[in-house]
Parts: sequence; C-alpha cells; structure tokens
Amino acid sequence: MTLLVLLSLPLLGVATLVALGPRRDRLARWVSLAALLLDLAWLLAAWGRQGHFSRYGEWRVECLVPWIPSFGASLHLMLDGLGLVMLLLALGLGLVAVLASWREIERRAAFFHGNLLACLAGILGVFLARDLFLFYTCWELMLIPMYFMIGVHGHENRRAAATKFFLFTQAGGLLMLLSIVGVWLCHGQQTGVYTFDLPALLGTALPAGVAPWLMGGMLAGFLVKLPAFPLHVWLPDAHTEAPTGGSVILAGLLLKTGAYGLLRICFPLFPQTVPLLRPLLVALAIGGILYGALRAMAQDDFKRLVAYSSVSHLGYVLLALAVWRPMALAGAVVQMVAHGLSTGALFLLAGALDRRLHTRRLERMGGLWDAVPRLAGAVLFFSLASLGLPGLANFSGEALILFGGFDAYPLAVVLGAAGLVLAAVYSLRLVQRALHGPAGQEWHLADLDGREGGALLLLGAASLWIGLYPAPFLRVIEPALARLIQSGGTL
Repeated sequence: MTLLVLLSLPLLGVATLVALGPRRDRLARWVSLAALLLDLAWLLAAWGRQGHFSRYGEWRVECLVPWIPSFGASLHLMLDGLGLVMLLLALGLGLVAVLASWREIERRAAFFHGNLLACLAGILGVFLARDLFLFYTCWELMLIPMYFMIGVHGHENRRAAATKFFLFTQAGGLLMLLSIVGVWLCHGQQTGVYTFDLPALLGTALPAGVAPWLMGGMLAGFLVKLPAFPLHVWLPDAHTEAPTGGSVILAGLLLKTGAYGLLRICFPLFPQTVPLLRPLLVALAIGGILYGALRAMAQDDFKRLVAYSSVSHLGYVLLALAVWRPMALAGAVVQMVAHGLSTGALFLLAGALDRRLHTRRLERMGGLWDAVPRLAGAVLFFSLASLGLPGLANFSGEALILFGGFDAYPLAVVLGAAGLVLAAVYSLRLVQRALHGPAGQEWHLADLDGREGGALLLLGAASLWIGLYPAPFLRVIEPALARLIQSGGTL
C-alpha cells in the first residue's frame, strides 16, 4: 500500500481544500506545502526500507489491486531506481512551484493549488503505473489541471495558449490510446487473456504490418509531450503565458513524462520496430537541438528564450533514446533531471523579475547586477548550468549522451555538440542583456527573499551534486536501465 499512499496524498490535499470551505483560499498554500512534504517524507521512508534498491534489475516496491477486471485493468504500481529519481524530481519541483506561487497567486488561490496537486498526482501516477490503462488515466489527469492553471491564472494571452496546449496534447493522447488498445487486442487474440498489464504485454508478437502503425501512434503521444521538433509548437506559448508555478511544473515535469514513456513503455513494447524508425528519431532529435537553440538566440522575452532552450535540451534526450546505448540512456535520465532543475530555476527567476520589473523583455532590463546581486547571481548560475558548464548536472547528462552515441551515429553527435556552442551563445546573451549593459532606468528593487532563495538553493545544490559526483545517482538508475535495455530497442 506504500505506493497507493504516495499517489493518494496529493489527492487528499485536493479533498482538504474542498472541505475547508470559505477558508480554502487563505490556507491553500499551506495545505499544498504540507501534502507535498508528507509525500516526500513517505517516499524517502519507503526508499530507506527497501535498502536503496541495491539488487540489480529487480523491482523492489509493488502494489497490485484489482480495478476493472472485466477488461483486464488493475491498479498495478511499481517503483525502481528510475522511478525513484523521477518521483524525487516531481515532489521537489512541486515544492518549488508552491513556493514560487506563494505571493504570485492571490486570486482563487485554492483553485490554483488544487489544480497543482491534481496535476502532480497525475505525474506521480505516470511514473508509477505498470498498467497501461492506469497509465493513460494518469496521463490525462495531468492535462485538465494544467489547462486551468494556464487558462485561469496565466498572462494576457492565456486562453489561446491553454487551448493550443490542450488540443496538441489531447490529440497525441488519443493516438496513444488507440495504440494501447491495439496492443491489448493483439495480445488478447494471441493468448486469450485481455490485459493492460505492461509486464504481460512485453514480448507480444505484433503483426509486421500493424506494429509500425501502433508504435507510430504511441510515438505521437509521447513526442508531442516531450516535445520533439516539429511537434513543439504549443510549448513556447504555454510557457510564456503560464504562471510561474505552472511553468515550473510544465518544463520540469510534464515534458519529462514524454521521455519517460518512450523509455519505459514505447521502446520495450516494439523492439522489432524500433530499428526501422531509429534514423527518423535521430533526425528529429538533431533538428530539435539546432532549431530550438537558434530560436532561443532570437528571443527577447525571458520565458520564450527558456522555452525554446527546452526544445533544444530535450533533443539530447530523444537522441539518447534513439541511440539506445547504456551510457547514452544513463545520460538521458541525468539530462531529464538536470533540465528539470535548471529550467525550473530559470522560470522561477523569470517570474521573480516579472513581478519586480513588470516585464520579461530583455531589452528593458540591464544593469541588474548591482541592483539585485543575489537574484543576478542566481540568473548567472542557472544560465551556466543550462549551457552545460562542467561541474553542473547538465554537463554530466549531455556528455554521457554524446560519448554514448558517438559509435552509433558520429555525425549526429557532432551536430549535437554544435548545439552546445549555440547554448553558450543564447545563455551568455541572456546574462549580458539582463544583468549587465546599460540599465533601462535607475533600479530600486527588492532582492531575493528567503522563500525564493531557499527554493533556488535547493535546485542549485542538487545540480552541483549531480554534476560533481554523479556516481550515486547513476548507481540508483543503472539496474532499471539494464532491465529496459534487455527488454526492448534492439541495439
């Protein structure tokens, strides 16, 4: 029942907000904070009880409860080292999102925090689910709360951005559902057992004429959420118009569910089809790396710059998954976490600047280094993390991906390395225009407060730890990756 508790605590927070009645807006922040802290404590306690997942290749925590037995759906939850790091990232960034929204969200605060907790519950379910019907349910659970977070609490063009987000992700999700049903039917016709249980579905012999279509539908769902070029077009507007907490969750977590689905579900389900589509996936990855970096260089809006940089950085994750080599896959997981840390921090800083300056335009900034030294130092630190400075987590992930993929696709790796050069250009341009150069006016601004500084310190410490000493992190995820490599995606 450990995993059911992990999944239920955010939903219990939502129920608490509903039960509070007229006091809900005043207490919403504290309820969200308490729910996520309890969930994090429960996860750490469960990890400690399981001996740090020390046995390679084994799932150590499992929950299996009948749900809809008439067509083979169950509440099947499992947790291994890979799931552990994703849950830690989810709960950590969830706490950061609550802190980032503490003063920003004043109107309908309970509605915002209820949607935030519901969205996090869906994300936790995606990382835990081993039943594909449950996985899809949690996948959809993320969608509606994020739509409301953008559409109700976002900026000027929030409704158009929320609608675009909904249409793209819903269309991808429906294609994924059709593929899940197709695999369910094929397995049932072959074995007489109709089930959505992922371990049972692995190894299903799919007809040669059907498998590419089923994998294509599933790819569409995951690549839209990643987002991969050219399916990324919903992302810049969603990031730009979302409130700060929504941007932190969107960039740090929702995008990772797409990569996680490819790694955990899509490639293992279609091992014979993956080689056929691998060249296309590599091309999409390189296109995303270069296109995202070039578009980031052209942006004057702080949040749009970071949004396009996400397209570029997550292109490395897609490249690692397409290559499907042990070192590259380890780098993909490191990059997923590193991107969540650095991009979540940059969106938090963009929100902090917007509240102080009432603008996100870089051309209206300048001279902030002397005016707000702590805030400016944080912008510098996380900009360097984003460009892949050695000693920080992004460098560890990108280096593992490029070294791990060089033998298989040397030209793609060389082009991917060029993306690192472009990342340095747009990151240093951000630092120069926002922090140095001529000031737009004589600034009289408040520097980072304790709440903002604490959240950034948490993210910065995690990035430093993974960057300087990634060995414990890699030891946690290696057993799960070894099992995934054996189960799918022929090398």
